[in-house]
Amino acid sequence: MIPTDREIRALHRAHAPSPEAFEVVFTHCEIVWAIAEQLLARCPEDLDADLVRAGCLLHDIGVYRLHGAPYVRHGVLGHEILAEAGWPEPIRRFASCHTGVGLRRADILAQNLPIPLGDYVAETGEEALVMYADKFHSKSDPPTFYSPAAFAARIARFGADKVDLFDALRLRFGDPDLAPFIARYGHRLV
Repeated sequence: MIPTDREIRALHRAHAPSPEAFEVVFTHCEIVWAIAEQLLARCPEDLDADLVRAGCLLHDIGVYRLHGAPYVRHGVLGHEILAEAGWPEPIRRFASCHTGVGLRRADILAQNLPIPLGDYVAETGEEALVMYADKFHSKSDPPTFYSPAAFAARIARFGADKVDLFDALRLRFGDPDLAPFIARYGHRLV
């Protein structure tokens, strides 16, 4: 079962602690969907566009539940919210498996991350596309678009293997044209 846009928006509104939080998070999710939709249009893989849309619109739902907790927890918190809403595991995984270019047990142990030990990596093409599209926009203040080179430089602090994983996603899905999104939303590009 893939949730509708109405159901997704209602879940965001139910969990957002304020209208401002809703606006920041939901706008980011819409931007990620717009980027993914652009990439999907030229993707040689046969991916489920409705599933990608839902994944993009739900991937950051856990941000509302952080309440000062480390940001890396937003994925597992989002998985919990989606489980509580009764949505199936394929939908929940978009929340828990989009952080960085995937988190493995070894990453959690090496970085002493405050999340349950496990592998949080994209397993399907849809999950990989959502994770990848998310890398080009940040909810930071001010909101920011990242060029592929800027994101690669940002993730390099976690190791050359993470840059290699990002480069593999670039080869798989291509680079998005961010110009239309920058023009529409007015967010800066780094």
